[in-house]
Amino acid sequence: MKERLPYAKVAPEGFAALFGLSKYVHHGAIEPKLLLLVEMRASQINGCAYCIDMHSQDARVGGETEQRLYALNAWRETPFFSDRERAALAWTEAVTLISHTHAPDEVYDEARKQFSEKELVDLTLAIAAINAWNRIAISFRSVPGVYKPGAAKL
Repeated sequence: MKERLPYAKVAPEGFAALFGLSKYVHHGAIEPKLLLLVEMRASQINGCAYCIDMHSQDARVGGETEQRLYALNAWRETPFFSDRERAALAWTEAVTLISHTHAPDEVYDEARKQFSEKELVDLTLAIAAINAWNRIAISFRSVPGVYKPGAAKL
């Protein structure tokens, strides 16, 4: 696999703006371990190999277990995730697949039970950011396997 073009070098201001959003959410109201699960789940849905590789590495460094990472795409069928994590994952799926789901009220209502208004906005910004990163990485064929944990200082 070969990267199509070095998008960060071609449009550094755009890259910096999106990186700024990611930095905001990683210093926002949502706990880091949950953010990594959300990023990985959205990346699984979108089929972004680069981001799945990146976020699974970062999750391991952050203390996530192999069992939970392997079960993430089947989170509904496992007992490994808390109610807060389940609400975040359901919201991640609804927002990532928004053209199909239209963010249903029942998913929103469950998320509101688990998250404050600020947390839910920050969570939604995190989902929007990872979906943007997925679309860029897939479009320009970012090569999985080259990322090193801690390389992106947020």
